[in-house]
Amino acid sequence: MVHAIGIDIGGTGIKGALVDTDSGQLLSERLKQATPPGGEPDDIVAVVKTILGQVGSAGADVPIGICFPAVVRDGRTMSAANVSKKWIGLAAEQLFERSLDRDITFVNDADAAGYAESEFGAAKDVDDLVIMTTLGTGIGSAIIYRNQLVPNAELGHIDIGDRHDYEKFAAYSAKERKDLTWKQWAGRLQEYYETLEKLFSPDLIIVGGGVSKHADEFMHFLKLKTPIVAATLRNNAGILGAAALAAHGSGDRPTRGAEQLVRSTSTNPPA
Repeated sequence: MVHAIGIDIGGTGIKGALVDTDSGQLLSERLKQATPPGGEPDDIVAVVKTILGQVGSAGADVPIGICFPAVVRDGRTMSAANVSKKWIGLAAEQLFERSLDRDITFVNDADAAGYAESEFGAAKDVDDLVIMTTLGTGIGSAIIYRNQLVPNAELGHIDIGDRHDYEKFAAYSAKERKDLTWKQWAGRLQEYYETLEKLFSPDLIIVGGGVSKHADEFMHFLKLKTPIVAATLRNNAGILGAAALAAHGSGDRPTRGAEQLVRSTSTNPPA
């Protein structure tokens, strides 16, 4: 039995727990504290230290994985979603390691959720290409190929037709902002997922994010060639994925980031 600690940092809350990375079971209570107002780096680090202090079996030999709402490259946060802009370009992994006085694995939050679904959830028995999407304020995404994470796939930002940055049109926040019915919103998602099919030919698409608990309201409207299912791990996905990546010695280093692939891919033909 391999134990690891997973910490999931979000714009409103920071969660953590001790995890059995063989079974995907939480071995401690899931602890949660509010993300400090403004989401400043030092303030968030302080909350993470507090949570780690409350998690049992946090010895120096227990791996720690931390997931964060940003593109993560070589331990640096290259973007910032719902946290301070001071994170942009910050050597965040080093900041945590200095503050915690130990090594960590530091990854993007959607990547952690996608990896968790491939290890313990909806994609556990799928050996080929899986795309996980998280529908919320934006559209987060993760690519898993044969149980290996391809990090930093920002698939919410693709252009479809004349719409730039399609997440602004199809994220759950767009449904709320425009007061769309489930069917109207599903029409926007249909175009989005058809585009992912065309670009990547995945074997499975997983729909995550908080709205996945309402999957029965909208997913039956989606008509795709690719099987598409709701995520199963929900609020524990980030914790489980971060812990599993830490235990497996993975992160954003082994595989080239996918954002270059996305930039080179377009649904519009070249001029």
